[in-house]
Amino acid sequence: MKILLVDDEKLQLLRLEETVKKVLPEAELLSYSNPLKAFEENEKEQIDIAFLDIEMPGLNGIALAKKLKGVNPKINIIFVTAYNNYAMEAMKMHASGYVSKPVSPAKVKEEVEGLRFPVELEPTKKLQIKCFGNFELFFQAKPLRFSYSKSKELFAYLVDREGSAININELNAVLWEEDHKSYLRNLIADIQKTLKSVGCADVFVKSHNGYSIDVDKVDCDAYEYKKGNPNAIRMYRGEYMIQYSWPIFEDL
Repeated sequence: MKILLVDDEKLQLLRLEETVKKVLPEAELLSYSNPLKAFEENEKEQIDIAFLDIEMPGLNGIALAKKLKGVNPKINIIFVTAYNNYAMEAMKMHASGYVSKPVSPAKVKEEVEGLRFPVELEPTKKLQIKCFGNFELFFQAKPLRFSYSKSKELFAYLVDREGSAININELNAVLWEEDHKSYLRNLIADIQKTLKSVGCADVFVKSHNGYSIDVDKVDCDAYEYKKGNPNAIRMYRGEYMIQYSWPIFEDL
């Protein structure tokens, strides 16, 4: 996620940057005290959110917002000002939000959670895991398929356990009521082979305590939700790995 911050007062800009960073630590922040320079250097960038001070010399926040929306109609504009007499103009701009100074993390979080154009979780080169709704895995936006449906469920259980090592007996008990440890080893081999085929073999971890996943090597909506990522929070609709009977998701 790319966020543009513009305020001609450098101290206020620094405070805004620190506040936004607390709310969205993973975001890339682009900070400017010169509004015209902010536009010229980011005209071709895909900016997701712009926090704009309104009272600025030369090119005020309203005018800058119009220029930004001219090249990116779905940019989320959040005006930041010490004055309340610009609220009507902000509404006419179809801004996503309006924050009065002094800016606090709570105010920023509230506005980010109510964006006019929600920002999707950004795809990366990591294995992408979707837990909300049906459990699914993707690599570079393409579904990842295992040879056995039970392999997928086994992997889902490891995702649910968030990096904790799970032994063979527990895995067997979750997947079946009877003893299928020999078949379970086939599933483990299937997972290893499938992940290796897309260069993600190191996601699956085998140790003396059992099996787990390396949570730092995946992008997972449920993990992002628990970190407080506003985009992940908006994606959650009360459904978690709904094709399986065992998952229990603890809401925030």
